[in-house]
Amino acid sequence: MKLLVLPGDGIGPEITTATLEVLAAVDRRFGLGLSFEFREIGFVAFDKFGTTLPDEVLERAKVCDGVILGPISHMDYPPRDKGGVNVSAAFRVKLDLFANVRPARTRRGVPHRGTEMDLVIMREVTEGMYPDRNMVRGSGEFMPTEDIAMSLRKITAVGCERIARASFELARRRRKRVTAVHKANNFILTDGLFLREVRKVAAEYADVTLDELIIDAAAAWLVRDASRFDVICATNFHGDILSDLASELSGSLGLAGSINAGDKLAAAQAQHGSAPDIAGKGVANPTSLVLSSAMLLSWLAERHARPDLAAAAVAIDAAVDTALADQRNRTRDLGGPLSTSEFTETVVAALVS
Repeated sequence: MKLLVLPGDGIGPEITTATLEVLAAVDRRFGLGLSFEFREIGFVAFDKFGTTLPDEVLERAKVCDGVILGPISHMDYPPRDKGGVNVSAAFRVKLDLFANVRPARTRRGVPHRGTEMDLVIMREVTEGMYPDRNMVRGSGEFMPTEDIAMSLRKITAVGCERIARASFELARRRRKRVTAVHKANNFILTDGLFLREVRKVAAEYADVTLDELIIDAAAAWLVRDASRFDVICATNFHGDILSDLASELSGSLGLAGSINAGDKLAAAQAQHGSAPDIAGKGVANPTSLVLSSAMLLSWLAERHARPDLAAAAVAIDAAVDTALADQRNRTRDLGGPLSTSEFTETVVAALVS
């Protein structure tokens, strides 16, 4: 298994190094045969090549088995026509990684806000209310005059159908409940199309229960009783907001893993940003990218019928739980004393013990 490694900006190189140490440990334990190929993205690539995403990076991703994508500082990039490409968006759209899979669960010993939870948000990420991914040319956001700003939202039947199908397939392996989140009372046509396609797919999964919930009610229920949710299926914008909310309620955004998955490729990517204010200080929490890498191994296990990869993913998750259970083993964002490297050593020790 060859993984393309893209460290990214800010704390990206630090948490990527930590993630690779964990993957090396699990590789030794299970004999996975992992190998890594490195490329530069973000500001490092911009300084060298004049773009934050050289074309060869996407081409290499197509021939590798998976990708580890570090955080990026795209809000600080120059304009797109000056080389400031949003790497996350480009990967999702150009490689058709349409499903952003974002689990959120409470963990033993880790303080959380609200109720116990174990849910997964399935977020469609190639369209929706995002100006950089709903036009062939130009932007979906524009200003007819200095005092008028407008934005277009693109929702397609195929985009809704495949995120719905991915949601029902996942729910079938979990607790067999999908909640479709929408705002069809106002976005009558766009969210109406989303619900139409979700209902069509639901008819093929008689063993899975479908709930429908307006976005504001879904946010309220996450705070009130998140235990009611199993798999949440959402369009891009709604899923983006709910996933950060769910992760914070479950303990911290720093604990939230995620993958961007398509039919042929998946990329592990931490849910959080690049945190430039703490970059280089050795205090970043690598948990999110570590757990994302475990999710990537699990995705690869299903695609390639590799039970050893599945076992490795379970082992990483369990090792992280073991480390986080004791406050003395946590990084400072979670009230602990450990540096990035010290926390990584703790997770590796749990893996090999």
